[in-house]
Amino acid sequence: MSADSEASPRRNVPGSVSSPLKNGEKGVFRNQNAGYTALASPVRREVGNRSMTRSFCVDDNDLEDGKASKERDSSLQLLKLPTTQNQALLSGLAYCISSCSMILVNKFVLSAYGFNAPIFLMLYQNIVSVTIVSTLSLSGAVPTEPLTWNLIKVWLPVNIIFVGMLITSMFSLKYINVAMLTILKNVANVLTASGETYFFKKQHGIQVWIALMLMIISAVAGGVTDLSFHAVGYTWQTLNCFLTASYSLTLRHVMDSAKQATKSGNLNELSMVLLNNILSLPLGIILVLGFNEVEYLLETSLLRMPEFWLVITASGVLGLGISFTSMWFLHQTSATTYSLVGSLNKIPLSVAGIVLFNVRTSMQNSLSILFGLLAGVFFARAKLRDNSVG
Repeated sequence: MSADSEASPRRNVPGSVSSPLKNGEKGVFRNQNAGYTALASPVRREVGNRSMTRSFCVDDNDLEDGKASKERDSSLQLLKLPTTQNQALLSGLAYCISSCSMILVNKFVLSAYGFNAPIFLMLYQNIVSVTIVSTLSLSGAVPTEPLTWNLIKVWLPVNIIFVGMLITSMFSLKYINVAMLTILKNVANVLTASGETYFFKKQHGIQVWIALMLMIISAVAGGVTDLSFHAVGYTWQTLNCFLTASYSLTLRHVMDSAKQATKSGNLNELSMVLLNNILSLPLGIILVLGFNEVEYLLETSLLRMPEFWLVITASGVLGLGISFTSMWFLHQTSATTYSLVGSLNKIPLSVAGIVLFNVRTSMQNSLSILFGLLAGVFFARAKLRDNSVG
């Protein structure tokens, strides 16, 4: 969703594809091509994750739009958004609200409701996304690429990592409070930057490395002072950071091959949303069976509550909403504004997570969280400066 959603961008979303819908946290979904991961991930859609990792987190996909800008423009023209004098403000508010709401709703479902089938939750959110995007595509409201066997073969390895990113984001969100999850997702930025240097020989400026070091310090300090520390949750989040970074790096490598496998030679963000979510359905079903969630689903009374279905359906709509609002916001402003708003957006999200879920905290832990949030803003500015110089 994903969650990362720090993700995704619906689970990438542009949330940040190296900070998990920032994923979650559908969120929000992270790579050099702006918005790719976040838009591909309704949960990072965290920051995910989905980003959710787009949103599901500020990373490279938040900082550069490059060739994707023309594709976004053509997609947005077909959306026929209403003309207002304050579209930049409206789009920014819509993006912030959808990305924050996605993570908070997922946390509410997994913690407040005590829903113990996170893989099914991811699967249902993907079904909601596929249904909405397919309907819009068939009606001609948005453009999507037809799914061919060649495209599926190229994209499948990326999708496997994507599903893993969303699932680990869901599991970690169940045990870790929202504020700490936001800080821990920063570790994915460190892994992604290191991977870019090792695999793609990309050089980062000294300020970027300083920001990444501050992120590591804040994550370690936050974990040490976390009054609600849960070893299982931290283990899932560590795995999520590795998968988020792998998704970003793999997506960058596969993108050119994927475009060549399409009929038009292009692969816009909504096509990636549809592709990722459709391919995740059979894998999600297998994992639901493998993790024996079916037995729980048959026994739980939650699935007999109409309001519960309303909440999880809303989470799926919010995950997809991150994709649309990200495109709208980027179209109305710039990659610079988008990335900075994305990093600053973590501050009210962290506060809301602590207040709404009555998280026990201490002065030391609160300072660690604030330190990590400011390090994220510093990282965004440093990356923008690097890209500007480059």
